[in-house]
Amino acid sequence: MQSFLILAAAEGEEHNPLVPVWQEVVIALVVFAILFFAIKKFVVPNFEKTFAERSSAIEGGIAAAATKQAEADAKLAELEQQLAEARHEAARIREEAREQGAAIVAEMREQAQAESTRIVEHGKAQIEAERQQAVTSLRAEVGTLATGLAGRIVGESLEDDARQARVIERFLADLETADASDAGKDA
Repeated sequence: MQSFLILAAAEGEEHNPLVPVWQEVVIALVVFAILFFAIKKFVVPNFEKTFAERSSAIEGGIAAAATKQAEADAKLAELEQQLAEARHEAARIREEAREQGAAIVAEMREQAQAESTRIVEHGKAQIEAERQQAVTSLRAEVGTLATGLAGRIVGESLEDDARQARVIERFLADLETADASDAGKDA
């Protein structure tokens, strides 16, 4: 290149900087062509390969994400169904427990009523037995007193047991009829 410059300087002309030197243009075109060929041959295929790999990875990722999303939606629907079934089962169990509780309460009431009735009947029977015992005791005591009193009034002894029993029975029967007629008048 120096030789070109020397020749141009030798001729004595001044070089216009706006006009390119044709030798430089040719050299630039040759270097550009070599560079273009090297880039097209070595660099572009690697870029294309990388772009293809990334595109396939992205598409595969999208497909995998869609599959995972579908699986997640199916699993969510299944879990919601299980949750609904569990809620239904819990409601059924609560209802059964409520029914069992009501049955137990009714059974306990029935048992309590039966026990109450039994206690009342036992109490009545015991009172009746005690009343009969008291009546028997009173009859014997009243009979003894009445016999003693009657013996004093009549002036003879009423020691005969059969006679004494008849007198006592008649006296008590008269008392009972008198009490019954007084009770009828009060009513």
